[in-house]
Amino acid sequence: MLAATVIRLTHLGKHYETRAGPVPVLRDLTLEIGPGEFVAIMGPSGSGKSTLMSILGCLDAASEGSYQFEGRDVGVLGRHQLAALRNQVIGFVFQGFNLLARASLLDNVALPLVYAGVGPSERHRKARSMLERVGLGRYEALLPDQISGGQQQRVAIARALVNHPRLILADEPTGNLDTRTGHEIMDLFRRLNADQRITIVLVTHDRDIAAYASRLVHLVDGQVAHDDPVLRRVAGGRLP
Repeated sequence: MLAATVIRLTHLGKHYETRAGPVPVLRDLTLEIGPGEFVAIMGPSGSGKSTLMSILGCLDAASEGSYQFEGRDVGVLGRHQLAALRNQVIGFVFQGFNLLARASLLDNVALPLVYAGVGPSERHRKARSMLERVGLGRYEALLPDQISGGQQQRVAIARALVNHPRLILADEPTGNLDTRTGHEIMDLFRRLNADQRITIVLVTHDRDIAAYASRLVHLVDGQVAHDDPVLRRVAGGRLP
């Protein structure tokens, strides 16, 4: 049975200690995201978007308040529990692809399964299936520098999906792509959200990209300034 809430942040705060004293990044942030939602997060530079994504992905910890993931208090989890959460439940997609340059596309996609202890034949079977799903099955033996940037991002998405995560965190996933390829990647995210009901949280600076989501959270100075449904259109009035 699906949890009623995937993400629940309550009075969340984050500050970094400097020689001049604490520098706040997130302030008293309260937010809930339910299963199957597609949420875009926008905001000016320095608004706390990247810090929030790091906390959601259990790569950083809050200074104040609480973060509950599917009803579990993330703040009390140990190092190994957090690692298991990142490996088995959360999929990450970054702007820079982060593929291993000397590994084949198949081995790049299979990497999370290595950390999960899956045997070679099974992880290659699963990785091959994911490459097929993103339309790159025939390229499995190639290296990342032998394919285009858009194809590399598809590989990164396949890698994020290979452990069948319940949450995907995408940080500027179209930032290094041209406009057409960016929309192709967003079409893929939208299909994943609609067909598999994977919860997706996306950080973007582009309103046309945010229009693929169903909900827009706008951060200003580390707080939620607006949280509204998205008007589902992109430039030119085309429905995504």
